[in-house]
Amino acid sequence: MSQIQPRALPEQQRYVLDDNGKHIGRAHYRDYQGQDGVERIFFHTVVDEEYGGQGLAGKLAAFALDDTVSAGLGIVPVCPYIKAFVAKHKEYGPDLVAVAPHHIQILPKG
Repeated sequence: MSQIQPRALPEQQRYVLDDNGKHIGRAHYRDYQGQDGVERIFFHTVVDEEYGGQGLAGKLAAFALDDTVSAGLGIVPVCPYIKAFVAKHKEYGPDLVAVAPHHIQILPKG
């Protein structure tokens, strides 16, 4: 049986779900130096289709957001999944930063 674990890969600016060395889920981000400190812009979250329906995206989101908050960074929810997740999990409210044009401008195109 596989042991799926979330991991941080800061050198790649993403969090992953690791299934015995295979990355089956990813939460991509970019960090932005805001006026009040570093803000982590989450812009794309995905779990491979064959792993769907197991609650893994929520596990990945919680791990990524908890790690971000622990590091003292703000959360900028551009990704639709992360946006919906923080709307349901009000404990992240104090760490949310409203999405602004300067956040969108630093994201990869396409």
